[in-house]
Amino acid sequence: MTAGVYLHIPFCKSRCSYCDFATDVYRDGDAVGRYVGALCAEVRSRSPADAGGSPIDTIYFGGGTPSMLTAKQVEKILHEINVRFDVSADTEMTMEMNPATVDAEKLHAYKSLGINRASFGVQTFNDRDLKLLARGHDANDARETFRLLRETGFDNVSFDLIAGLPDQTMNDWQRNLDEAIAMSPEHISLYLLEIHEGTPLAEQVRSGRRKTIDEELAAEMYEVMLDRLAAAGYEQYEISNFARPGFESRHNTKYWRLDPVYGFGVSAHSFDGRERYANTRDTAAYVDSIREGGSAEISRETINAQSEFIFLGLRLTSGIRLADFETRFGKDLLSTYSAEIDSLTDAELVEISDGRLKLTRKGMLFSNEVFAEFV
Repeated sequence: MTAGVYLHIPFCKSRCSYCDFATDVYRDGDAVGRYVGALCAEVRSRSPADAGGSPIDTIYFGGGTPSMLTAKQVEKILHEINVRFDVSADTEMTMEMNPATVDAEKLHAYKSLGINRASFGVQTFNDRDLKLLARGHDANDARETFRLLRETGFDNVSFDLIAGLPDQTMNDWQRNLDEAIAMSPEHISLYLLEIHEGTPLAEQVRSGRRKTIDEELAAEMYEVMLDRLAAAGYEQYEISNFARPGFESRHNTKYWRLDPVYGFGVSAHSFDGRERYANTRDTAAYVDSIREGGSAEISRETINAQSEFIFLGLRLTSGIRLADFETRFGKDLLSTYSAEIDSLTDAELVEISDGRLKLTRKGMLFSNEVFAEFV
Protein backbone atom coordinates (compact mmCIF):
# COMPACT_ATOMS: atom_id res chain seq x y z
CA MET A 1 0.00 0.00 0.00
CA THR A 2 1.37 3.40 -0.98
CA ALA A 3 0.78 6.60 0.97
CA GLY A 4 0.18 10.23 0.01
CA VAL A 5 1.28 13.62 1.33
CA TYR A 6 -1.06 16.60 1.64
CA LEU A 7 0.34 20.14 2.09
CA HIS A 8 -2.07 22.91 3.07
CA ILE A 9 -1.26 26.41 1.82
CA PRO A 10 -3.86 28.78 3.33
CA PHE A 11 -3.13 32.02 1.46
CA CYS A 12 -5.56 33.54 -1.08
CA LYS A 13 -5.85 36.84 -2.96
CA SER A 14 -9.29 37.26 -1.35
CA ARG A 15 -11.73 35.12 0.59
CA CYS A 16 -14.59 33.53 -1.36
CA SER A 17 -18.05 34.18 0.06
CA TYR A 18 -18.84 30.47 0.50
CA CYS A 19 -15.46 29.30 1.80
CA ASP A 20 -15.27 27.42 5.09
CA PHE A 21 -11.67 26.24 4.71
CA ALA A 22 -8.75 27.45 6.81
CA THR A 23 -7.56 30.35 4.67
CA ASP A 24 -5.88 33.74 5.09
CA VAL A 25 -5.74 36.70 2.73
CA TYR A 26 -2.25 37.12 1.26
CA ARG A 27 -0.93 40.39 2.69
CA ASP A 28 2.86 40.22 2.74
CA GLY A 29 5.61 37.90 1.64
CA ASP A 30 7.19 37.73 5.09
CA ALA A 31 4.12 36.02 6.55
CA VAL A 32 4.16 33.48 3.75
CA GLY A 33 7.88 32.91 4.24
CA ARG A 34 7.38 32.27 7.97
CA TYR A 35 4.59 29.85 7.19
CA VAL A 36 6.66 27.92 4.63
CA GLY A 37 9.47 27.72 7.19
CA ALA A 38 7.07 26.26 9.77
CA LEU A 39 5.66 23.81 7.23
CA CYS A 40 9.15 22.55 6.39
CA ALA A 41 9.96 22.24 10.10
CA GLU A 42 6.83 20.13 10.61
CA VAL A 43 7.90 17.83 7.77
CA ARG A 44 11.36 17.48 9.35
CA SER A 45 9.79 16.58 12.70
CA ARG A 46 7.81 13.69 11.24
CA SER A 47 9.59 10.36 11.51
CA PRO A 48 9.85 8.38 8.27
CA ALA A 49 8.49 5.46 10.31
CA ASP A 50 5.19 7.36 10.50
CA ALA A 51 4.64 6.30 6.91
CA GLY A 52 4.90 2.67 7.94
CA GLY A 53 7.63 2.12 5.40
CA SER A 54 5.16 2.85 2.60
CA PRO A 55 6.49 4.75 -0.37
CA ILE A 56 4.83 8.06 -1.25
CA ASP A 57 3.28 8.17 -4.70
CA THR A 58 1.05 11.27 -4.47
CA ILE A 59 1.80 14.80 -3.26
CA TYR A 60 -1.03 17.33 -3.16
CA PHE A 61 -0.71 21.09 -2.58
CA GLY A 62 -4.17 22.24 -1.41
CA GLY A 63 -5.55 25.40 0.04
CA GLY A 64 -6.19 28.22 -0.01
CA THR A 65 -4.39 29.01 -3.22
CA PRO A 66 -1.07 27.14 -3.37
CA SER A 67 -0.24 28.85 -6.67
CA MET A 68 0.39 31.99 -4.63
CA LEU A 69 3.72 30.38 -3.63
CA THR A 70 6.91 31.20 -5.50
CA ALA A 71 8.76 28.39 -7.25
CA LYS A 72 11.56 28.73 -4.66
CA GLN A 73 9.09 28.16 -1.82
CA VAL A 74 7.65 25.09 -3.55
CA GLU A 75 11.17 23.77 -4.14
CA LYS A 76 12.01 24.22 -0.45
CA ILE A 77 8.94 22.24 0.63
CA LEU A 78 9.53 19.44 -1.88
CA HIS A 79 13.16 19.15 -0.78
CA GLU A 80 12.02 18.36 2.78
CA ILE A 81 9.45 15.84 1.55
CA ASN A 82 12.08 14.03 -0.52
CA VAL A 83 14.49 13.93 2.43
CA ARG A 84 11.96 12.51 4.90
CA PHE A 85 9.95 10.14 2.70
CA ASP A 86 10.54 7.48 0.06
CA VAL A 87 9.03 9.30 -2.92
CA SER A 88 8.25 7.16 -5.97
CA ALA A 89 9.60 8.19 -9.35
CA ASP A 90 6.10 8.23 -10.87
CA THR A 91 4.53 10.37 -8.13
CA GLU A 92 1.36 12.24 -9.05
CA MET A 93 2.08 15.80 -7.90
CA THR A 94 -0.96 18.08 -7.86
CA MET A 95 -1.20 21.80 -7.22
CA GLU A 96 -4.48 23.63 -6.79
CA MET A 97 -4.44 26.81 -8.88
CA ASN A 98 -6.82 29.70 -9.20
CA PRO A 99 -7.20 31.80 -12.36
CA ALA A 100 -4.97 34.88 -12.60
CA THR A 101 -2.49 33.63 -9.96
CA VAL A 102 0.08 32.18 -12.37
CA ASP A 103 2.00 33.24 -15.46
CA ALA A 104 4.01 31.25 -17.98
CA GLU A 105 7.28 31.71 -16.08
CA LYS A 106 5.80 30.38 -12.83
CA LEU A 107 4.11 27.44 -14.57
CA HIS A 108 7.35 26.44 -16.31
CA ALA A 109 9.13 26.60 -12.94
CA TYR A 110 6.45 24.50 -11.22
CA LYS A 111 6.65 21.91 -13.98
CA SER A 112 10.43 21.72 -13.68
CA LEU A 113 9.98 20.87 -9.97
CA GLY A 114 7.77 17.90 -10.80
CA ILE A 115 4.29 19.41 -10.54
CA ASN A 116 2.47 17.33 -13.16
CA ARG A 117 -1.20 17.89 -12.37
CA ALA A 118 -3.17 21.14 -12.00
CA SER A 119 -6.44 21.25 -10.08
CA PHE A 120 -7.98 24.38 -11.54
CA GLY A 121 -10.62 26.36 -9.63
CA VAL A 122 -12.92 27.48 -12.45
CA GLN A 123 -16.20 27.09 -10.46
CA THR A 124 -18.29 28.83 -13.16
CA PHE A 125 -17.88 30.70 -16.43
CA ASN A 126 -20.67 33.13 -15.49
CA ASP A 127 -19.24 36.50 -14.38
CA ARG A 128 -22.36 37.32 -12.36
CA ASP A 129 -21.95 34.14 -10.33
CA LEU A 130 -18.22 34.71 -9.92
CA LYS A 131 -19.00 38.07 -8.32
CA LEU A 132 -21.54 36.40 -6.03
CA LEU A 133 -18.84 33.95 -4.95
CA ALA A 134 -16.26 36.77 -4.52
CA ARG A 135 -13.83 34.70 -6.55
CA GLY A 136 -11.53 37.61 -7.45
CA HIS A 137 -11.34 36.66 -11.13
CA ASP A 138 -13.62 36.62 -14.16
CA ALA A 139 -14.34 33.98 -16.80
CA ASN A 140 -11.73 35.37 -19.20
CA ASP A 141 -9.08 34.92 -16.48
CA ALA A 142 -10.05 31.24 -16.31
CA ARG A 143 -9.81 30.85 -20.08
CA GLU A 144 -6.42 32.58 -20.20
CA THR A 145 -4.99 30.55 -17.33
CA PHE A 146 -6.11 27.32 -18.96
CA ARG A 147 -4.45 28.43 -22.20
CA LEU A 148 -1.22 29.05 -20.28
CA LEU A 149 -1.43 25.62 -18.66
CA ARG A 150 -1.66 23.97 -22.05
CA GLU A 151 1.09 26.14 -23.56
CA THR A 152 3.48 25.24 -20.74
CA GLY A 153 2.88 21.52 -21.18
CA PHE A 154 0.37 20.62 -18.48
CA ASP A 155 -1.47 17.61 -19.90
CA ASN A 156 -3.30 16.61 -16.72
CA VAL A 157 -5.70 19.37 -15.72
CA SER A 158 -8.78 19.13 -13.51
CA PHE A 159 -11.64 21.67 -13.48
CA ASP A 160 -13.77 22.38 -10.40
CA LEU A 161 -17.38 23.39 -11.14
CA ILE A 162 -20.08 24.41 -8.64
CA ALA A 163 -23.79 23.71 -9.18
CA GLY A 164 -26.75 24.95 -7.19
CA LEU A 165 -25.73 28.59 -6.87
CA PRO A 166 -28.39 31.14 -5.84
CA ASP A 167 -30.19 32.34 -9.00
CA GLN A 168 -28.32 29.83 -11.19
CA THR A 169 -30.63 28.47 -13.89
CA MET A 170 -30.45 25.22 -15.80
CA ASN A 171 -29.45 27.20 -18.89
CA ASP A 172 -26.58 28.76 -16.89
CA TRP A 173 -25.45 25.31 -15.84
CA GLN A 174 -25.65 23.87 -19.34
CA ARG A 175 -23.54 26.75 -20.67
CA ASN A 176 -20.93 25.98 -17.98
CA LEU A 177 -20.88 22.36 -19.10
CA ASP A 178 -20.69 23.39 -22.78
CA GLU A 179 -17.60 25.50 -22.18
CA ALA A 180 -15.89 23.04 -19.86
CA ILE A 181 -16.40 20.16 -22.32
CA ALA A 182 -15.20 22.29 -25.22
CA MET A 183 -11.98 23.10 -23.34
CA SER A 184 -11.52 19.36 -22.71
CA PRO A 185 -9.67 19.09 -19.39
CA GLU A 186 -8.67 15.58 -18.37
CA HIS A 187 -10.70 15.66 -15.15
CA ILE A 188 -13.81 17.46 -13.86
CA SER A 189 -14.98 17.68 -10.25
CA LEU A 190 -18.51 18.77 -9.40
CA TYR A 191 -19.42 20.45 -6.12
CA LEU A 192 -22.98 21.16 -5.06
CA LEU A 193 -22.88 24.45 -3.18
CA GLU A 194 -23.10 24.13 0.58
CA ILE A 195 -23.79 27.15 2.77
CA HIS A 196 -21.68 27.05 5.92
CA GLU A 197 -22.49 29.09 9.00
CA GLY A 198 -20.09 31.96 9.57
CA THR A 199 -19.42 32.58 5.88
CA PRO A 200 -20.44 35.79 4.09
CA LEU A 201 -22.78 33.80 1.83
CA ALA A 202 -24.58 32.33 4.84
CA GLU A 203 -25.18 35.84 6.16
CA GLN A 204 -26.42 36.99 2.74
CA VAL A 205 -28.93 34.13 2.62
CA ARG A 206 -30.00 34.67 6.25
CA SER A 207 -30.66 38.36 5.61
CA GLY A 208 -32.62 37.65 2.44
CA ARG A 209 -30.11 39.27 0.09
CA ARG A 210 -29.52 35.91 -1.62
CA LYS A 211 -31.90 33.07 -2.34
CA THR A 212 -31.63 29.73 -0.61
CA ILE A 213 -30.36 26.82 -2.68
CA ASP A 214 -32.97 25.09 -4.85
CA GLU A 215 -32.05 21.52 -3.94
CA GLU A 216 -34.39 19.97 -6.49
CA LEU A 217 -32.85 22.03 -9.30
CA ALA A 218 -29.34 21.19 -8.05
CA ALA A 219 -30.20 17.48 -8.25
CA GLU A 220 -31.42 17.98 -11.82
CA MET A 221 -28.15 19.75 -12.64
CA TYR A 222 -26.26 16.75 -11.28
CA GLU A 223 -28.21 14.36 -13.47
CA VAL A 224 -27.70 16.53 -16.55
CA MET A 225 -23.97 16.53 -15.82
CA LEU A 226 -23.90 12.71 -15.60
CA ASP A 227 -25.37 12.42 -19.08
CA ARG A 228 -23.41 15.23 -20.69
CA LEU A 229 -20.01 14.13 -19.41
CA ALA A 230 -20.62 10.49 -20.28
CA ALA A 231 -21.50 11.52 -23.83
CA ALA A 232 -18.30 13.59 -23.98
CA GLY A 233 -16.12 10.60 -23.05
CA TYR A 234 -15.66 11.19 -19.33
CA GLU A 235 -15.99 8.24 -16.98
CA GLN A 236 -17.52 8.77 -13.56
CA TYR A 237 -15.33 7.03 -10.99
CA GLU A 238 -16.66 8.71 -7.83
CA ILE A 239 -19.89 10.50 -6.90
CA SER A 240 -18.50 13.93 -7.79
CA ASN A 241 -15.53 13.11 -10.02
CA PHE A 242 -15.20 12.39 -13.74
CA ALA A 243 -12.09 11.69 -15.80
CA ARG A 244 -10.78 10.69 -19.17
CA PRO A 245 -9.56 7.08 -18.91
CA GLY A 246 -6.31 6.97 -16.92
CA PHE A 247 -6.67 10.47 -15.42
CA GLU A 248 -8.48 9.65 -12.18
CA SER A 249 -7.06 11.51 -9.16
CA ARG A 250 -4.73 9.02 -7.51
CA HIS A 251 -4.40 11.23 -4.43
CA ASN A 252 -8.11 11.71 -3.72
CA THR A 253 -8.74 8.02 -4.31
CA LYS A 254 -6.53 7.32 -1.30
CA TYR A 255 -9.11 8.96 0.98
CA TRP A 256 -11.93 6.81 -0.38
CA ARG A 257 -9.89 3.62 -0.02
CA LEU A 258 -8.57 4.40 3.48
CA ASP A 259 -4.94 4.51 2.36
CA PRO A 260 -2.50 6.48 4.55
CA VAL A 261 -2.23 10.21 3.85
CA TYR A 262 0.14 12.42 5.84
CA GLY A 263 -0.93 16.04 6.14
CA PHE A 264 1.24 19.07 6.87
CA GLY A 265 0.23 22.66 7.47
CA VAL A 266 -2.59 24.52 9.17
CA SER A 267 -5.82 22.46 9.42
CA ALA A 268 -4.15 19.49 7.67
CA HIS A 269 -5.55 16.05 8.47
CA SER A 270 -3.54 12.83 8.51
CA PHE A 271 -4.50 9.17 8.53
CA ASP A 272 -1.97 6.44 9.31
CA GLY A 273 -4.19 3.43 8.71
CA ARG A 274 -5.64 3.39 12.22
CA GLU A 275 -5.80 6.92 13.64
CA ARG A 276 -6.86 10.24 12.13
CA TYR A 277 -5.29 13.40 13.51
CA ALA A 278 -5.56 17.10 12.69
CA ASN A 279 -3.67 20.37 13.10
CA THR A 280 -5.02 23.66 14.42
CA ARG A 281 -7.09 25.76 12.00
CA ASP A 282 -5.42 29.03 13.09
CA THR A 283 -2.45 29.98 10.92
CA ALA A 284 -0.65 32.11 13.52
CA ALA A 285 -1.17 29.42 16.18
CA TYR A 286 0.14 26.81 13.75
CA VAL A 287 3.37 28.73 13.09
CA ASP A 288 3.90 29.40 16.82
CA SER A 289 3.20 25.78 17.78
CA ILE A 290 5.64 24.38 15.24
CA ARG A 291 8.34 26.81 16.32
CA GLU A 292 7.83 26.08 20.00
CA GLY A 293 7.28 22.33 19.98
CA GLY A 294 7.37 20.91 16.48
CA SER A 295 3.68 19.92 16.52
CA ALA A 296 0.41 21.76 15.93
CA GLU A 297 -1.80 18.72 16.45
CA ILE A 298 -5.05 19.44 18.29
CA SER A 299 -7.05 16.24 17.89
CA ARG A 300 -6.56 12.51 17.36
CA GLU A 301 -9.04 9.66 17.10
CA THR A 302 -9.10 5.97 16.30
CA ILE A 303 -11.53 5.53 13.45
CA ASN A 304 -14.29 2.96 13.06
CA ALA A 305 -12.47 1.38 10.14
CA GLN A 306 -15.29 -1.01 9.22
CA SER A 307 -17.87 1.76 8.96
CA GLU A 308 -15.59 4.15 7.09
CA PHE A 309 -14.46 1.42 4.69
CA ILE A 310 -18.10 1.02 3.65
CA PHE A 311 -19.32 4.58 3.29
CA LEU A 312 -16.11 5.87 1.74
CA GLY A 313 -15.86 2.88 -0.60
CA LEU A 314 -19.45 3.38 -1.73
CA ARG A 315 -18.48 6.83 -3.02
CA LEU A 316 -16.57 5.07 -5.79
CA THR A 317 -18.65 3.95 -8.75
CA SER A 318 -16.83 0.60 -8.62
CA GLY A 319 -18.20 0.21 -5.09
CA ILE A 320 -16.88 -2.22 -2.52
CA ARG A 321 -15.47 -5.60 -3.48
CA LEU A 322 -17.10 -8.04 -1.07
CA ALA A 323 -13.96 -10.18 -0.90
CA ASP A 324 -11.89 -7.13 0.14
CA PHE A 325 -14.20 -6.48 3.09
CA GLU A 326 -13.91 -10.08 4.25
CA THR A 327 -10.13 -10.08 3.88
CA ARG A 328 -9.79 -6.86 5.85
CA PHE A 329 -12.30 -7.50 8.64
CA GLY A 330 -12.84 -11.26 8.68
CA LYS A 331 -16.58 -10.86 8.14
CA ASP A 332 -19.08 -11.26 5.34
CA LEU A 333 -20.39 -7.80 4.43
CA LEU A 334 -23.80 -8.98 3.21
CA SER A 335 -24.62 -10.96 6.34
CA THR A 336 -23.12 -8.40 8.75
CA TYR A 337 -25.32 -5.64 7.34
CA SER A 338 -28.14 -7.74 5.91
CA ALA A 339 -30.99 -5.59 7.25
CA GLU A 340 -29.43 -2.33 6.05
CA ILE A 341 -28.55 -3.71 2.62
CA ASP A 342 -31.97 -5.32 2.11
CA SER A 343 -33.68 -2.01 2.95
CA LEU A 344 -31.41 0.00 0.64
CA THR A 345 -31.82 -2.55 -2.15
CA ASP A 346 -35.61 -2.39 -1.86
CA ALA A 347 -35.36 1.41 -2.11
CA GLU A 348 -33.21 1.00 -5.27
CA LEU A 349 -30.32 2.89 -3.67
CA VAL A 350 -27.73 0.09 -3.80
CA GLU A 351 -27.17 -2.99 -5.92
CA ILE A 352 -24.99 -6.09 -5.76
CA SER A 353 -23.27 -7.14 -8.99
CA ASP A 354 -20.01 -8.80 -10.00
CA GLY A 355 -19.13 -9.43 -6.34
CA ARG A 356 -19.45 -5.76 -5.42
CA LEU A 357 -21.83 -3.57 -3.44
CA LYS A 358 -22.47 -0.33 -5.35
CA LEU A 359 -24.65 2.74 -5.31
CA THR A 360 -27.27 2.94 -8.04
CA ARG A 361 -27.74 6.17 -9.99
CA LYS A 362 -30.59 7.01 -7.62
CA GLY A 363 -28.31 6.14 -4.71
CA MET A 364 -25.78 8.72 -5.86
CA LEU A 365 -28.45 11.41 -5.52
CA PHE A 366 -29.32 10.22 -2.01
CA SER A 367 -25.85 9.07 -0.95
CA ASN A 368 -25.96 10.72 2.49
CA GLU A 369 -29.04 8.67 3.36
CA VAL A 370 -27.20 5.51 2.27
CA PHE A 371 -24.05 6.34 4.25
CA ALA A 372 -26.08 7.03 7.39
CA GLU A 373 -27.12 3.36 7.46
CA PHE A 374 -23.51 2.30 8.06
CA VAL A 375 -22.38 4.94 10.57
